[in-house]
Amino acid sequence: MNAKLQEQRTAYWKANVRILVGCLTVWFIAGYILPIFLAPVLNMVSLGGYPLGFWMAQQGAIYVFLMLIFFYAWRMNKLDRQFDVHEE
Repeated sequence: MNAKLQEQRTAYWKANVRILVGCLTVWFIAGYILPIFLAPVLNMVSLGGYPLGFWMAQQGAIYVFLMLIFFYAWRMNKLDRQFDVHEE
């Protein structure tokens, strides 16, 4: 295999892994750290009549997850165009 092509594939994969690690980190913080470990601190604030810790566990983590899906799709499309592996 061409060395330049292999370098390009390696760079593409590294960029993909960086995006994944970033998304998983945000997901972990929104899904576990905030609603579980920081609930007492978040519960000092009220959102829509409910404590923020409860809201993050019930609704906020879902909204964050949905935003991550759209962010990942947008960012991967951009990365695909950058490495010229996008769909026509």
